[in-house]
Amino acid sequence: MKAVIIAGGKGTRLKSITGADIPKPMVKINSKTILERQIESLKESNVVDIIILLGYLSEYIMSYFGDGSKFGVKIQYVVENEPLGSAGALFFLKDIIDDDFFFIYGDLLLDIDWIKFLKFHRENKKTITIFAHPNSHPYDSDILLVDANNSLLGINKKNSERNKLWLRNLTNAGVYVVSPSIFSLFSMCRKMAFEDDVIYPFIETQQVVTYISSEYVKDIGTPERYNQAISDLEKGIIRNKRLSNKQKAIFLDRDGTINKYMGFLNNIDDFFLEENAARAIKIINNSGYLAIVVTNQPSVARGEISLIELDKVHSKMDTLLGAKGAFLDATYFCPHHPDKGFFGERPELKFDCDCRKPKPGLIHKAKEKFNIDLSKSYMIGDTYRDVKTAENAGVIGILLDSGSEEKMKNKFNCEAVAHCANILDAVTFIMNKEGVDYD
Repeated sequence: MKAVIIAGGKGTRLKSITGADIPKPMVKINSKTILERQIESLKESNVVDIIILLGYLSEYIMSYFGDGSKFGVKIQYVVENEPLGSAGALFFLKDIIDDDFFFIYGDLLLDIDWIKFLKFHRENKKTITIFAHPNSHPYDSDILLVDANNSLLGINKKNSERNKLWLRNLTNAGVYVVSPSIFSLFSMCRKMAFEDDVIYPFIETQQVVTYISSEYVKDIGTPERYNQAISDLEKGIIRNKRLSNKQKAIFLDRDGTINKYMGFLNNIDDFFLEENAARAIKIINNSGYLAIVVTNQPSVARGEISLIELDKVHSKMDTLLGAKGAFLDATYFCPHHPDKGFFGERPELKFDCDCRKPKPGLIHKAKEKFNIDLSKSYMIGDTYRDVKTAENAGVIGILLDSGSEEKMKNKFNCEAVAHCANILDAVTFIMNKEGVDYD
């Protein structure tokens, strides 16, 4: 298995920190360069055959890494004589690579489970698999548009007009698994952009899928993100978020916890964030915990809202949170309802499922995907149904006292570890209890 790293960025915006003209992949995060940290992550998954595509100050990188032997890998180089964009230099690899390979932007600080990523790619049998994730700045990122099976439908570019356009917070991380069949596009050496000239042709043939992960992949191209990366490294967050390690999560109810309670919310115009919800979720993001929504949405089974409309509501939630620098790692919902007799109901969804809270099915789904240690995780909600869900799943339950008198009735004979006024108080309680530095 080969990894191809494109390492030609200039790092202009970081010159105020580095004080020198160096390739962006050679910026040091503490004592090691970004590129060196990428190579170490790959090596841990036994990916040791590496090709680096070079442009700007190529000799700087080649003199540092040499043939790769002192780093325990084998490195080959391709040097552009003239700028070929983010994909043009792949032309020189069409007779060298005959199997799936990783394609990585060299200016990303990352640490991921490459084996899990590759397994997903091969199971889905697509030409390109994009590593996708939510981030804290979706407003200045390319947003991936996907279907229910996570096949890529298109890309909403970061400079596009997005006024009142609710989009899921799902961004292109700049890391891919690629089939050698892409080389059919490289009949001549020319300047090419990987997204526009390679990905788009395969979207049209439904050959691009997204691998959605909570693992750490960050473009540190601004001083603010650079300083955040150093803090994350020192706290151990970068390493700990690798999915081969057990994760900790804070599970969140939706209605009355993240957004203002409006009864059965069936209209996207009725969705408004609770005060300080974004601040609370941003604290979770900075703490190393995962922020995962688990919510009952029986209105789907009752025929009062469609799955498409519900997806738009959740996209609005992502957009409003993202505008304030917060994101959710995942949203799980139960569309079922066991009681029949509603006008317009959907019979195929009217049954007693294992995912409707207080049953723990949604939390168990998240556990499997994200390798979560439930004994070190929490659940925050505004009803005793949420507390009972926590108990059934083996996580620690926190109850918000902001619910109505009816919602606050303890019908499930369970107790929360703490009562808090709102989501921000609950998250702060968790951070203080666990001794987590979350600033």
